[in-house]
Amino acid sequence: MLWVSGQRSVVSPIPNPQAQQMSPMDTTPDISAAVRRLYDTFPFPPDPLSDEPPPGYNWRWSWPDAYNFCTGQKPPKLDIRILDAGCGTGSSTDYLIHLNPEASVTAIDLSAGALKVAQERCRRSGAREADFRHLSLYDAAELEGEFDLINCVGVLHHLPDPIRGIQALAAKLAAGGLMHIFVYAELGRWEIQLMQRAIALLQGPKKGDYPDGVKVGRQIFASLPENNRLVKYEKQRWAGENQRDECFADMYVHPQEIDYNIETLFELIDASGLEFIGFSNPGYWQLERLLGKAPELIERAQGLTERELYRLIELLDTEISHYEFFLGKKPVVKVDWSDDKALLAAIPELSGCMHGWPSQQVFDCNYQLVNLSSAEFEFLQACNTKTVGEILADVEMALDEVRSILSKQLILLTPGKI
Repeated sequence: MLWVSGQRSVVSPIPNPQAQQMSPMDTTPDISAAVRRLYDTFPFPPDPLSDEPPPGYNWRWSWPDAYNFCTGQKPPKLDIRILDAGCGTGSSTDYLIHLNPEASVTAIDLSAGALKVAQERCRRSGAREADFRHLSLYDAAELEGEFDLINCVGVLHHLPDPIRGIQALAAKLAAGGLMHIFVYAELGRWEIQLMQRAIALLQGPKKGDYPDGVKVGRQIFASLPENNRLVKYEKQRWAGENQRDECFADMYVHPQEIDYNIETLFELIDASGLEFIGFSNPGYWQLERLLGKAPELIERAQGLTERELYRLIELLDTEISHYEFFLGKKPVVKVDWSDDKALLAAIPELSGCMHGWPSQQVFDCNYQLVNLSSAEFEFLQACNTKTVGEILADVEMALDEVRSILSKQLILLTPGKI
């Protein structure tokens, strides 16, 4: 974990929050106002405030690691501009600030209540100064300049018009920049949708009274038989976090939610005008994970397009509750390191998302245990100053083993002179 001693965070004053949220083009002010009321009532996420930096290491919020994942190389600069679009109570903002000490961070949200918590969170954690704005995603054009990294987690699916939202953000993304997005998937949220509708029916005219919605929802769960499908699903997947009313409200009484499947997801992505770089959990999207025992089916699937393959995977594994992925604005320069000469000339550095180093047993960016061979351990010890070729002159290791280390995101590579 990186420690960044800091200064105070600041919130830009807004003379009229209601006018700030609703632009003349917004055709659904009631929905946007309802969403704002929910998060003013139940600021989300309800992560506890701390006098220390946030725990763990989310590589998706680290510019060097995210850029390396998307392009295969270390970014050319670290003093970038980051936008946390829909920051809520600032958990993501806190990580973005601490994991990117040379970056300037701007965070926007439509909930004044959530922004107050975000400001206090970053102040207490020792985060350096950040620029918080009470602003809708729709009005991102009001922000100055462009951003190299835009983080938008759990927001677009709560907009009345997600396409308009993603297009507003895409317009603020700098050339060569990256956008990290998280939206809901419909197949893994089917039981949630059913409970949302049941609560709404029982609330009747009190729909929109969020504390009452939480009360009704908890009464339903307490009354249903233990073998009820909704009860079993809640206990298996969500009961721990839903002990907190903020989480329960966000899941079951939200006034606006759009859940996606692969087909509608790529409609959203295509509308952004950005390049789809890939899901941030690529292992999930390998068909061999599901049909590895049937090579004839794997062979049949070779005729599918990439999107058809993704659709097949989600149809066969309906537990996915969200999509998390990266988009980029061209030109996003990628290196696959298939050229041996280029790889030998590259300069490797240890990734910040490797846990437990120095040891031959480390955890990778996804907290999966990696057992390093003696040669791999020796290679990693020599990183940060020498080229790959110079290291391999003293370490008996093949280039494919270097590529394997890179694929686990244990190192970042900077291209060298060939």
